[in-house]
Order: sequence, then structure tokens, then C-alpha cells
Amino acid sequence: MTYAAVPALRREPELAKVYEPLLTGRAYDPGLRVPTQKRGLLAGMGMTEKQGGSDVRTNTTTATPTAEPGVYTLRGHKWFTSAPMCDVFLVLAQAPDGLSCFLVPRVLPDGTRNTFRVQRLKDKLGNRSNASSEPEFDGTVAWLVGPGGQGVKTIIEMVNCTRLDCVMMSAALMRKTLVEAGHHARHRGAFGARLFDQPLMRNVLADLALESEAATTLTLRLAGAADRAVRGDAGERVFRRIATAVGKYWVTKRDRPSPPRPWNASAATVTWRSPACPGTTARPPAVDLGGLGQRQRPRRAEGTDPRTRHRGRLLRRTRPGPRGGRPAGRGGDRAQVRTRPGHAGGGPPARGAHGPHPAGVPPGPARPARGRRRLLRDPARRRLGHSFGTLPDGADLGGILERALSPADG
Repeated sequence: MTYAAVPALRREPELAKVYEPLLTGRAYDPGLRVPTQKRGLLAGMGMTEKQGGSDVRTNTTTATPTAEPGVYTLRGHKWFTSAPMCDVFLVLAQAPDGLSCFLVPRVLPDGTRNTFRVQRLKDKLGNRSNASSEPEFDGTVAWLVGPGGQGVKTIIEMVNCTRLDCVMMSAALMRKTLVEAGHHARHRGAFGARLFDQPLMRNVLADLALESEAATTLTLRLAGAADRAVRGDAGERVFRRIATAVGKYWVTKRDRPSPPRPWNASAATVTWRSPACPGTTARPPAVDLGGLGQRQRPRRAEGTDPRTRHRGRLLRRTRPGPRGGRPAGRGGDRAQVRTRPGHAGGGPPARGAHGPHPAGVPPGPARPARGRRRLLRDPARRRLGHSFGTLPDGADLGGILERALSPADG
């Protein structure tokens, strides 16, 4: 969240000039002191309230202007505010101009404590060091970030970055779990052989490896889109807006480690800024995609395989419609929500199964195997859902495991 706060803070250049060097600094300086007197700062976020949940436009926390321009006082309560030990927070509140974004410091420039009453900490399985809290504001000093009444538009920059971080975190956890599973299988014997050499276990490990590689590939693709969007690429800006939310939904749902602390981190990435589908049903802004229309964009990933072409046709049929974000296919929003998990699962393997991937992942045995696993229409395999260890016959398990689990991994 600390780095993710920077793009939003840049909408208020005077604040960014003071706080960006401290937020991007590499020094960890704990303790509550005047922010400008520290070597480095941490940033949190406070959006959610009891009555609205993800619908932040229903927030009731109020922001009252003071005699000093750009300075407000907040009054209200947040149901979920991340990392209360942070130095500053981006908070949404209702100002006279509408819902707006504010920067709230824990310690004011004169050294006095800002009003930030932590009512309780959330119970989080396996994790006590990264708390979430319910704070109360009562005359809390806050500085306006961005134009008044454009709070969602301002803070969404931070939200998009944290969504990308959730994808990265889940991809890293998946890789960590894969390596641990591979180490265990190499050093545990059963039925006269190492687990690693048993056919069914090899299928499970290879399937886990494909899932991990696909998550990593998608992560790099989304990170590249974020970089190119900042540099002015209009097409990548549209792709980032849709794909980051959908990718976050899919990758975090697939990440399911079992030890308590990794499990908690995995569960947090799923729920963190979670309304991916409402975010993707909104119509993307009209931009020049350099001759590549929205209906054509999915075709780049289809190749010649009939299964990926089927997914591409399905995606184009339920794309956001020409007015009001309604899907063009039958069934309206309900149809779009039903098909979206299939799009999320079908997109990354299709891009990985045909031609060079923008992330630069080299060709290998993982591409066709993952494509067949995710897109096979066989009813028997479809009944298995997304259970691991169901790679099709003929998959190059040895090649996949050799690539994903080298001897150096244990």
C-alpha cells in the first residue's frame, strides 16, 4: 500500500512533493513521529464502512472544511482500515463537493497526535503482525487529495496498484508452495519409491507447476501493462483497467496454501479490493487503440486451436455493451457474471499456449499442457472442476517438472 499510495498522492502536487520521497524511501523507521522528521513512511487505506461495504459512495464519514484551504476535519467510522501502525492514510469521506479523498496523518506537523481512535483490531487467522482495524474519526485533521467530489477517481489509482500487488503476492505464494511440495515429494518415500517418482504425484506436481507458471506469466503481463499505461499507451490503459481486476480475481482464487499464515495471506488477497466483476462491467473510456478494436483484441490470444477460439467468441459476445456498460450477449449482467470466471481461466492459458507471450516466457512443455487442461471440453474432465492432478494423457510431465523444479529447489 505504501508504494501504491504514490500515484493517488500525485494528484495533489504539493503533498506529493513532501511525502513521495518518504513513501518511496527504502528505510524502515517505526514509531509515531512527525512524518517529515522520519527517514521513511508507511501508508494505509481507509475506504470501507459498515452500511456500504464495497459501495463506498454510500459512506457517511463527513469532511468539514476549515479556514485553511485544503484542510478538513473528519468525523465518522471505518469498518476496515488497513495497517493502523502506518504514518499516513488515504481516506474517503463526504465533503461539500461529494465523496472526496483525503490524506490523514497519525501525527500532525506540530507534533500532536491526530484523532485516530482504534476501536478494535480484526481477528486474522495465523497473522497478528499485520493488523486491520476499525478507527473512529472525531475532528481528525485531513488534507484534500485531488479535486473535491472525485474521491473514487483519485483513490482508484491506489486500488489498482494494490490489486496488482495481490496478483504478485498470490503468484509468489503459489511458487513457494510448489517448491515446498516438490521438496517434500523428493524426500518422502511411499510404496517402494520416492513420492516424486509416483505417477499420480507427478501429475499433481506438474499441474501445480503449470498453475504457478501461468500466474507468474499473467503477473508480468499486468505489470508491463501498468508501466506502459503510465507512459501513455492508451490500449494498455484499457487492458490494465479490465485485466488487473479479472486477473486478481482468478489468481487469488487459485492460490490455496494450507499452513495458517500463508493461508491467511492467500485469503486476504482474495477479499482485498474484491469487487472485480462490478469493476469490469463498466464501459472502458473511448480511446484510440491504434486500429485494434475491442472486438479484435481477444483474437490475438486465440491462435488456431478451436478451444481457444471458442473462448474468444464467448468473450466477445459478452463484452461491455455500447451503452451503460451492459453486455452485448443475452442475459445482461447475470450472463456476464456467469461467464467471467471462464474468461479469467481461459485467457492466461490461451496466451501461454500460442506464440510469443508479451511477458517473454520461453516456449516449452507447459504451454500446450495448460491449454488442454483448462479448455478441454470432455465431460469427464469437466466434472473434475479445477482439481489438481488432472492433466491429460500424453502431457510431458517430466519436461514440466524439470523446468519448474530444478534440483537446486530441494
